[in-house]
Order: sequence, then structure tokens, then C-alpha cells
Amino acid sequence: MHLAIPLAYALFSSHSALAAYSFVKEYSGTDFFNGWDFGNGTYDSTTHGHVNYLNQSDAMSQKLAYVNDAGHAIVKVDDFSTVIWENKRNSVRIQTTDYFPIGSVFVFDATHIPFGCSVWPGFWTKGPNWPTDGEIDIVESVNLMGNNQMALHTPPGCTQPSDVTQLGKTSGTDCSAGVDSATGCAVEETQPNSFGTDFVSAGGGVWATQFDVSGVYIWFWTRKAVPDSVTNAKDTIDPSSWGTPSAAWPTPSCDISKYFNAQQLVIDITLCGDWAGQPNLYQSTCGGPLGNSTVDICYIDNVINTNGSNYANAYFEISSIKVFTVNGTVLTPTVSGSSTVLSSATASVSANGSSTNSNTNGTSGSDSGSGSSGNGAMPGAAAYLAMLGATALAAFSWTLL
Repeated sequence: MHLAIPLAYALFSSHSALAAYSFVKEYSGTDFFNGWDFGNGTYDSTTHGHVNYLNQSDAMSQKLAYVNDAGHAIVKVDDFSTVIWENKRNSVRIQTTDYFPIGSVFVFDATHIPFGCSVWPGFWTKGPNWPTDGEIDIVESVNLMGNNQMALHTPPGCTQPSDVTQLGKTSGTDCSAGVDSATGCAVEETQPNSFGTDFVSAGGGVWATQFDVSGVYIWFWTRKAVPDSVTNAKDTIDPSSWGTPSAAWPTPSCDISKYFNAQQLVIDITLCGDWAGQPNLYQSTCGGPLGNSTVDICYIDNVINTNGSNYANAYFEISSIKVFTVNGTVLTPTVSGSSTVLSSATASVSANGSSTNSNTNGTSGSDSGSGSSGNGAMPGAAAYLAMLGATALAAFSWTLL
């Protein structure tokens, strides 16, 4: 059920539609990889990159996914093997087992982001039916580009307004642009230190993404500029004090409740492929000939080099990922016959700050679209937003691809 967006937009015209969001999940420390699904050893068929995404056992045994001595999660590309012609290099793609409803904030804190010729990393979100249920690209760049790029990918109808207030530079306003919305509506980061060697030299940084009925907003802070309200956020987080975001896609130009469903978090690193491997883009930062339709210069120059040394910087080092939602709800998929059903659960936070999920009453998804949060009434407009952001999505099911 979709309620009328103009009501919510009139009540909350700024990007901070609901001030406080409650803590539900943290991925960090030795438990970082709990709650993620790994690949199955097959190659990157979605962006045609020259990698195999390993399963969890192989990724961990090959030290492509592990927690280092500093307690940070490492996700990386194989930088030690010899790969021969026509084979792929091993890498990692992980996605959360939980989905998070409209009315969520994602905080991604990293000290190192993958970069290098042919390298295409991403920290992003996607709906259950990808790409028709929406995609938010939070951290994404390629090769030796000097800045991060953020984007939305949706079916036709979602756009970014020309008068949007943001720090970044818009490079496309139609979020459905390209085949299967592959191009999307992108915003280039204009603040320094958002990618590559500059990001690492600055000690990393933090991205916060507000995924809300009022729109999608992404903030970036280099390490020394991270607000205390972000660093010290534990039980709740409040985006209303963060100022102008790097990227903004506000409602009503993009009706979030129409073009997005609940989102799961994704971390991956591919090589070459549809973006990093485009001859003109590859050549612009990595040099070499433009190549032709039968010779993949990106692949030849990097993926099959003899010892993998080109990928010394092709890794994430992640301090933590935190998730906050308007009413403490996460959506957990379960398989029933040929369908997967999202069931709502409220996070129960233990003394050490970790969270577990407990099912709430009346929230099992069904094709009928019924269900309620079971978390008690919230007053006024806050209840409206919580209902739209969590309950309606809790009653959602989809057929497995």
C-alpha cells in the first residue's frame, strides 16, 4: 500500500524527515562477517568484470576476507596469484542477509578503499528484485579516478531536480538512464579525499546515507571532519544537524516509496568490466592504447599480470558499518516454496552493543500486502513515516530469481 507522498512532504519538507533513528545493527570487529552472504565461486556476470566471487570458506582460507589485528574487516582482491589468459582473478562480493526498510540510515566507516588500474569497488544497496527495486551507490569509483561517485538506479520516473541542494556535481538526472538503468542519476563528489591515495593519506573517512520517504541523501566526511554526532552515535542518530549532503535525491522528484523497496547492503570489488574496462575511461587515468573490440587492454595490463602486484591497494579496510531505522526494525527474508518473504523484526541490543533480532507480531510478508509493525504507536507524522517505511515493506514478498 502506498499512501500519498504530498502529505509527508508537506509535514517534513527538509531532508531530515524524521530526526532520530534507532540503532539496529553493527558490523564490526571479530563478528564483522556474521550476517553476510558470500558469492558462490562464479564470475561477475552482472557487470562483466574479470573476477570470480568466492564462497565464504574459500575467501577466508585465501585471506581475501578476514579481520586484521586492528579489528578492521579486510575485503580484497587476490594480489598474490598468477592468472593465465582467459581466466579470472579471485575476489569477494558480500551482501547482508537482512534488508532495511525505507526510514534507515547507513553509516560506513573505512580507512582504505580499493583503487588502482582496472579496480572497481562498491559499497551499495539493492532491493530484492534487482535492479527494479532500486539501487543506491554510496561508494563507487574506478581505476585511478580522484573522487567518489554516488548514484541511484531505478525504473523510469525517478529523477533528480535541477535545483537540488548538494555539495556534489550532478552528471545525470534520469535515474533510469542506460540499459537496465545502468547509468542512473550520478553525482560526483567535489570534496577532497573521497577516493584513492588521498582518501588513504587522510586516514579514511565516513559516509552516511539517509534512505527515507523524504528522499535519499548521502554525506561524506574526511577523517578529521567527521561530526561527533556520527562518531559517537550509539542508540540513536540524527541527520538533521549534518548540513548540506554531498548528494541528494529528494521526494517528490523521486517517490522513494514507489521506486524503492527494502534494501540490503553490498560490498564488492570487480576488475575491468562495463565501467572500469571501458577503453576510453581506462586510458584516461591508466594510459596505454585505447584497444579495440577484440582486445581487452584493461584485462591484459592487469588481471593476468604474473604476480598480482597491481592489486596491492585493491582492498577495503572497514572499521564499522552501523544501521539505524525509524522504529528499530529490520526485515529478514525466509524462503517459503518458490517465494521469499520479508518478516519484520525488532533489534534487541545487548550490553556489548551487538544486536539480535526478535520477530514482531503480524509482520510476516504475504502477497496480500497486510501486516503491522507490532512496535506500538508513534505519535503524529512520525507514526506515518514509520508505518510507510517499515510496515508496508514488511508485508512484501517476491519470487526467487
